[in-house]
Amino acid sequence: MPRYEYRCRTCGDTFERALPMSESGSPTPCPQGHGDTVKLLSTVALAGRAGTGPAAAPPSGGGCCGGACGCR
Repeated sequence: MPRYEYRCRTCGDTFERALPMSESGSPTPCPQGHGDTVKLLSTVALAGRAGTGPAAAPPSGGGCCGGACGCR
């Protein structure tokens, strides 16, 4: 089940809730019972060594256009 992060506008507390996706837009009170909360945009950080195996793409020339303009 996905976890969503919320912030309470009344007390400033930030908290998480595990909710089904179908309920992610439903009002979610904070742990202190305040109802004025907003769902925060969360980013996911993945740890590990992705892209280091034999199927990894070869490094490109870099820059905005592959290095042709010298913007490395």
